[in-house]
Amino acid sequence: MKRIIPMWIAIIGGFAMMLSSFFPLAESAGEMFADVFNVVAAIAFVLGAGSLAKQHLQKLSRRDAGWGYSIITLGSFLITLFIGVLKIGMHPNPNFPQAAYSGSNDAEGSAWSWIYEYMITPLTSTMFALLAFFVASAAFRAFRAKNTEAILLLVTAFIVLLGRTFAGVVLTGWFPDWASGLRLENLSIYVMQVFNTAGNRAIMIGIALGVAATGLRILFGIDRSWLGGGDA
Repeated sequence: MKRIIPMWIAIIGGFAMMLSSFFPLAESAGEMFADVFNVVAAIAFVLGAGSLAKQHLQKLSRRDAGWGYSIITLGSFLITLFIGVLKIGMHPNPNFPQAAYSGSNDAEGSAWSWIYEYMITPLTSTMFALLAFFVASAAFRAFRAKNTEAILLLVTAFIVLLGRTFAGVVLTGWFPDWASGLRLENLSIYVMQVFNTAGNRAIMIGIALGVAATGLRILFGIDRSWLGGGDA
């Protein structure tokens, strides 16, 4: 029963959500299950926060490798939670200057805004800057002309990379106007708009078909792996 009841709840809720987009009579049922989903999602956030705190506290108590990062994680979590729960606004508030830290908690100058502008944004930029080196290293290992497909990938990559830089303009800028389409900057745009768009659409169609197939398997009770313990 511990697996049958959740499975039927998921099947009924899934069909109600799907049919509500096609049949007006099912709209109320779809809205009800959407509200239930929001409640469950809120509970999941609480459980996730508890799990995060538990894991890092255990790491601190055992003094595992990297336990110093757990202090930073827990400290950031508690500060953010404190600001969010108390809805701390900016001070002084232009509308109510005598009411300390009142007003909207996400307005410019508030604690949320400060955290986003001076902590999250620099950290995100740093992560993407580091990611560029990992991508370059992976590309160097992958772009080895071992076969026809690798040669095509290598040539396309060089066209796009050089076409997006000043070097590409210098290398092919001498081409006459009637051959302007062969300039690297124009070839790069053509590759991105034609071949890249076609590839992205094919990938998105494949993802959509996969999602639909997986959803139908779950709705009809064929795939029960999400319940845990295998497909049985």
